[in-house]
Amino acid sequence: MITAIVLIKADVARIPEVAQHVADVPGVTEVYSVTGGVDLIAMVRVTAYEQLAEVISGSINKVDGVLETDTHLAFRTYSQRDLDAGFDLGLDD
Repeated sequence: MITAIVLIKADVARIPEVAQHVADVPGVTEVYSVTGGVDLIAMVRVTAYEQLAEVISGSINKVDGVLETDTHLAFRTYSQRDLDAGFDLGLDD
């Protein structure tokens, strides 16, 4: 599974509609409204790198109200379980 984190600047008057349209794009698993330098963060999960262009350039960037995107590819996923195991010394409580 390939995961991309897409930072989205949107028309501030249309953030809820933009978020819903982005969430409806196949390959987008979550959309978050956030504070900071961007308005939305979309999580994209696909099985092949070629699909990223279809989802991001072909769909997300074409959503009316999306002004700019910045995409980051995830190398590795760390879950709480992974972090707990990494710090486990093997001692019983």
